[in-house]
Amino acid sequence: MAMIYPVVLCGGSGTRLWPRSRKQAPKPFLPLVEDRTLFEATLGRCADGERFAAPIVVTGKAHLAHVAAQAAAFPGVSVIVEPEAKNTAAAIALAAERLPADAVMLVCPSDHHIADAEAFRRAACAAAQLAEQDWLVAFGIAAHAPETGYGYIRRGAPLEGGFQVERFVEKPDRATAEQFLADGSYSWNGGIFVYRAGAFLEELRRHRPALADAVHRSVARGREHGAEFHPEPAAFAEVEPESVDYALMENTVRAAMVPVAMGWSDIGNWQALHEARARDGNGNCTRGRVELVDCRDVLAETDGPRISVIGLEGIAVVVDGDEVLVTTLAGAQKVGKLGGAANQ
Repeated sequence: MAMIYPVVLCGGSGTRLWPRSRKQAPKPFLPLVEDRTLFEATLGRCADGERFAAPIVVTGKAHLAHVAAQAAAFPGVSVIVEPEAKNTAAAIALAAERLPADAVMLVCPSDHHIADAEAFRRAACAAAQLAEQDWLVAFGIAAHAPETGYGYIRRGAPLEGGFQVERFVEKPDRATAEQFLADGSYSWNGGIFVYRAGAFLEELRRHRPALADAVHRSVARGREHGAEFHPEPAAFAEVEPESVDYALMENTVRAAMVPVAMGWSDIGNWQALHEARARDGNGNCTRGRVELVDCRDVLAETDGPRISVIGLEGIAVVVDGDEVLVTTLAGAQKVGKLGGAANQ
């Protein structure tokens, strides 16, 4: 099997984990689950020279200093610096344009947690074999709860090492998610994809020709600066922002999926982080100076002042500098709507 080229997408403002995650230090660059940051863990999962080439990171100027500092421990990492954020279809296209047509790309978000790294690598190798046959492959993550915050993939006819995709489904309501879970043929769509670079660009030209052309011109006119590549801004400005799901995966007849159970979480809010962390017998997890009495399912962390909580259940209390957040875990998805989160 040919080498797999990890393409790590590194953007976003991280407002859903405010106040710990902020614009100047967003979620990928924080040690939220392990001692390593989520970005470092993403690079580490692909640090296998027998199966993976050196990663390509696609990021914006705002995150460049974080990327440079944390990627320093991983030899050979190169960086594509987006002139502006244009969503995932364009970001992946930039990397595809920079790779040989027969290169197999493993597209990974930089801010997800994966507990079983070896399961991730096995799935990547299985997906790469399908990608070499010009399938556009998604990881179908084993669904274990009726989540309404994720998209879903319904598997279709079997392939060697995976399945064709029957359909992609946007985030469902609770009743529909419960039906998907009971059905057993639906997986979560975690935004991890494997493509042959040439096949990806061919399909993108078929379904989004203007986007593909603008990215191609931007790369052709771009410039290298050490390990960085800077696409030409004027052509890239013509790109209409669109996710790779909408632009390509929901339109192509070559969509496939590889099922995988790997302890995955997008760490999309404080509730998801609570579930991903190690917890005590009462379901509590703490960091910093925290004292809990008669509490269950509490996440409490502080970088300074002591947190004391008595007799509460299903809440998060987070102190970061002069900011304090108190929320129910069930309401944690609304944190990004807070004024403080939006402005920091």
